[in-house]
Amino acid sequence: MEPLGYDVAAFLGQGDDATLVALADQHLPIVTAMVRSYTRDRGFTGTEPADDLAAVIVCATARLMTNPEQVRSVVGSVQTFPGFTGWSLAELFVLNRYRKRAA
Repeated sequence: MEPLGYDVAAFLGQGDDATLVALADQHLPIVTAMVRSYTRDRGFTGTEPADDLAAVIVCATARLMTNPEQVRSVVGSVQTFPGFTGWSLAELFVLNRYRKRAA
């Protein structure tokens, strides 16, 4: 897969930060593996994802990078789980186009 590290950093508004690009390049294989697993390898030509799957990979990687430990925060009675805690609804719309489902 072509590194999408720059795309992730640019998505976060920091495309000129070489350290962030390198960090994104480290997180991308994890998210890509999850996308490949979810779609059962559909939507990939060799190692290259379709454009819409690449967009899911960029978005999910950006969320994973913001909170790699998946630590929740508590403010009063409100708990939040920033970062990647699963696929977003928008990502699922794309992923489900490729996932083979029972009829």
